[in-house]
Amino acid sequence: MPKYTTLQQVQEAIRAGRESCESLVQYYLSRIEASKQLNAYVEVYAEEALECARHLDARYRENPESAGRLFGMVLSHKDVICYKDHGVTAGSKILEGFTSLFSATAIERLLAEGAILVGRVNCDEFAMGSSNETSIYGPTRNAADPGRVPGGSSGGSAVAVQADTCLASLGSDTGGSVRQPAAFCGVVGFKPTYGRISRYGLLAYGSSFDQIGILAHSVEDTALLLEVMAGPDEFDSTASQAPAPAYSQLTDFTGKARIAYFDTALEHPSLDESVQAACQSLIGQLRQAGHTVEAVGFEYLDYIIPAYYVLTTAEASANLSRYDGIRYGYRSPNAEDLMSTYKKSRTEGFGAEVRRRILLGTFVLSAGYYDAYYSKAQKVRRLIKEKTDEIFEAYDFILMPAAPGTAWKLGDKMDDPVAMYLADIFTVQANMAGVPAIALPVGSDGEGLPIGIQFMAQKFEEARLLAFGKTVLAMKKG
Repeated sequence: MPKYTTLQQVQEAIRAGRESCESLVQYYLSRIEASKQLNAYVEVYAEEALECARHLDARYRENPESAGRLFGMVLSHKDVICYKDHGVTAGSKILEGFTSLFSATAIERLLAEGAILVGRVNCDEFAMGSSNETSIYGPTRNAADPGRVPGGSSGGSAVAVQADTCLASLGSDTGGSVRQPAAFCGVVGFKPTYGRISRYGLLAYGSSFDQIGILAHSVEDTALLLEVMAGPDEFDSTASQAPAPAYSQLTDFTGKARIAYFDTALEHPSLDESVQAACQSLIGQLRQAGHTVEAVGFEYLDYIIPAYYVLTTAEASANLSRYDGIRYGYRSPNAEDLMSTYKKSRTEGFGAEVRRRILLGTFVLSAGYYDAYYSKAQKVRRLIKEKTDEIFEAYDFILMPAAPGTAWKLGDKMDDPVAMYLADIFTVQANMAGVPAIALPVGSDGEGLPIGIQFMAQKFEEARLLAFGKTVLAMKKG
């Protein structure tokens, strides 16, 4: 079977009689088996996916017009997105054996349009990590080099697409958790505007930052998946009430773009030479194509990470308080009374990184420290948002590296949390400001490891951002 990179290719093959949904699922199941050493999947829905495929094939034979917009789309989803009657654990022992009682709104909308879910994929515990090494299931490995990390926290989603085990995958992005692994694995990674996709059914890490995102081979598939999932949702008060445009019909970019980049980013001491060279090369190509690309000042770059980790850990300490060993999930067998049940269940159930962030978040919210840390971080977030909005008054897009370097070796940063946090330095701004961003594969370094570059746009400008991303990819391939 050929490697399909767009749903259009798949649907053309089905219409020509060369494929069926069942043959596609069988192929992807064989790819999952062949690449299981990468540890991308924590649960495979083999029989269920095949049964769904047969049902869709039969419906298509009876009436081709009844096939949904996603007919032939085989998807995986990150282990923080709920799917009714299936496990969801956020890569954590604290949710060991837990089965979801409902499906996320995003999942329901995808299934209603004929998508097939093939499995649940690995991630950093509670989406807290930049390398996919904190999962209770063990690390996921990068298909480009199994000795290296895939990025995180949606590393399993990125590898699932990279290793051709599905056509696309759902991840979540709190501070770059879709875009950074997309860059490390050489696929497209997209985070929409905050509130564009309902968060109902997404296990919360930082509620004012989290967004369901998309990892795929193509911008076209990303646009269609966004179109299906986006829109108001009565179950999520933070979801935008604005109706979703037909993104899949708006992927042709016209005119010339005005693009800003930060000299503080491209000259940052953490930036690898190969990534810097890729950014400079792309800037040159964009200018040659007639687009305006200019350096602008952005004095807050080094404040983004400290403010982000103060705010997200504060939100995490509140969100994760529900995992107490009483209502559901793991309960310590060593507990003797109510208080020890709380303490032991949480100590034994959460991994080291999650415990670290809960403690940090509790500290910054505590009496005497709230104003010194949390309030100041909120002020920094406002300054970052205002500066970002100011830039978008004069420019269409902001160009940034998606990560300071390429994928590092497994274990290299596990003993240095600060170095791990700094891996998000270029992606966090989009989450702080609530704007959409896309990571695009633009080449590789001297060791053959993928390099990704991202673009940000003003809120709810997903259509132009996706269309421009398609133009950039075509330019790089041409």
